[in-house]
Amino acid sequence: QVQLVESGGGLVQTGGSLRLSCVASAGIFSRSDMGWYRQTPGKQRELVAQIISRTNTHYADSVKGRFTISRDNAKNTVYLQMNSLKVEDTAVYYCKAEVWSGGSKSDYWGQGTQVVVSS
Repeated sequence: QVQLVESGGGLVQTGGSLRLSCVASAGIFSRSDMGWYRQTPGKQRELVAQIISRTNTHYADSVKGRFTISRDNAKNTVYLQMNSLKVEDTAVYYCKAEVWSGGSKSDYWGQGTQVVVSS
């Protein structure tokens, strides 16, 4: 069973920083593309950042230059460092694992962690 456990959310003021962590089940992390998504009420979940390998990363335009995604394969953990936070970054943040096996991909989600940025 694949499990993703996020942590690190909370309340922060505009301009502040938070680091989100997502620990994945052992055995799947190394063959997974990892990503962070976010969702606000009434809106679709959107991609924030994705990491394929240490050098292959993708970011939403809205977070480029402020957020950094990284992974530690030894710890089965993906991180999202969020700096210069804005009110519009307020959302529930979800970790996603795209697990590759035999040429096919399966998606798994964490339970989400709330980030609130106050003005």
